[in-house]
Amino acid sequence: MTKHEFKVEMTCEGCSGAVTRILNKLGGVQFEIDLEKKLVWIESDKGVDVLLETLQKCGKEVTYLGTA
Repeated sequence: MTKHEFKVEMTCEGCSGAVTRILNKLGGVQFEIDLEKKLVWIESDKGVDVLLETLQKCGKEVTYLGTA
């Protein structure tokens, strides 16, 4: 599985909770969230486009930073 790094404009626990719920629904992914640094690392075999579209569903600005 590839580990991808994303910057997500999260400002509170509610934001990180929304990201967690969305990624749990996607399934087949392992992830870590660093709220302070506004970073999300996702390990998955899914394509970057799928992961990016999924993260954008939380309504926050999302930027793909590359593989970690």
